[in-house]
Amino acid sequence: MVQPLTIVRCDEKADAALLEAIADWCDRFTPLVSLDAPDGLFLDITGAAHLFGGEAAMLAHVTGSIAKQGFAVRGAIAGTSLAARALARFHPTIVAAGGEAAAVAPLPITALDCDDKALRALRHAGLKTVRMVAERLSSELSERLGKIFVTRLKVMLGAEEQPLTPRRALPDLMAERHFAEPVVTQDAITTALLGLAQSLSEILEREGRGARVLEAVFFRADGKVERIAIRTSEALRDPKIIMRLLNQKLDALADPLDPGFGFDLVRLEALLAEETRPGTISFDHDENARCQIAFLVDRLAVRFGYTRVQRFIPQDTHIPEAACVAVPAQDRDFAPEHWTVKRTPGDPPRRPLRLLQKPEEIHAMASVPDGPPVRFRWRQCLHDVVRAEGPERIAMEWWRSTGLTRDYFRVETDEGQRFWLYRDGLYGGQAPRWYLQGIFA
Repeated sequence: MVQPLTIVRCDEKADAALLEAIADWCDRFTPLVSLDAPDGLFLDITGAAHLFGGEAAMLAHVTGSIAKQGFAVRGAIAGTSLAARALARFHPTIVAAGGEAAAVAPLPITALDCDDKALRALRHAGLKTVRMVAERLSSELSERLGKIFVTRLKVMLGAEEQPLTPRRALPDLMAERHFAEPVVTQDAITTALLGLAQSLSEILEREGRGARVLEAVFFRADGKVERIAIRTSEALRDPKIIMRLLNQKLDALADPLDPGFGFDLVRLEALLAEETRPGTISFDHDENARCQIAFLVDRLAVRFGYTRVQRFIPQDTHIPEAACVAVPAQDRDFAPEHWTVKRTPGDPPRRPLRLLQKPEEIHAMASVPDGPPVRFRWRQCLHDVVRAEGPERIAMEWWRSTGLTRDYFRVETDEGQRFWLYRDGLYGGQAPRWYLQGIFA
């Protein structure tokens, strides 16, 4: 009917990514933004409209800014999400609280956003508008179309509310700064971040809380949003330390922060804020050293990644390779464990400082069957043993896994190298095999 008509194959992934980008841009208006795929967004502007001159001015600003980027956009404001959705698609307007039922009543039944089967049933019953559907008994609609349809109808009419699922976790606390003119210089950005860190610090101190996860959000004038996040080992509210971590994160970015045409909004969010409690410190406790170690962990994690800096948590097992597990050093979800290794002064350590990631098989020769090896070959190198201590017998945990009993030996070669070996299995069954598991310093 329309000639010539250009047909372009749709790209659903690109459309979804574009909708996500527009949703990121809408975060400047409210942190509660939800997707209404494939072509819609929900914004919960409760308590935020007055910051933009009222609901009418805010709606005009949002839709006008998106339209300037070349999109066809329509919007509506209502007391419930589904009412706003229906009005945005069929009759863009602003509805006062409590007026949802009257506003959506004249809309066609396609505004109900139900499946084709339900639409055919409604048309077959002679129902053409939302008002005609609402006049039917809920029990009748529930029996024919299901309880979900009735619930959505009530939400659209304003009788019930359906909470939105935000795209991102809502921050516990945040501070932001708008700029009359977009800023592009590094000094201006740093000054803005320092001011936000000080403002957020005052809020945290007033509430007796400290931030564990912080995120700086940079809104570019062209709509792009940049985010950087940092974690801390302990609840933090010192603006100077926050700035040092943020600056180090910015310096460590593989792709440097690009202001483009400038940032017109910068926000600092405390995604996780914990209550801080004053602690009792003994006179001989070096609190400053502990804080310095925690700060060092934070700096290393910022530079190399949250999962790259780890600490060891002991496990309730005597199997050497499973005696402890590495977890992120900043993660405090694991209960602190304190253990000490009893050792006589001057006595060599009973366990090596370094364990191989996987025990490596060696070819060993022993003078007696149950004795230590006198010679072994590891990685194509032949080692002669001059001193040995053992065996230390470790049986496998039969209730967790099956395995052979091990006899461990500490050996020293003629070249002064010290290894931790074990014989896997006992004589009397299948032939035991030898493995090297650790190296002493």
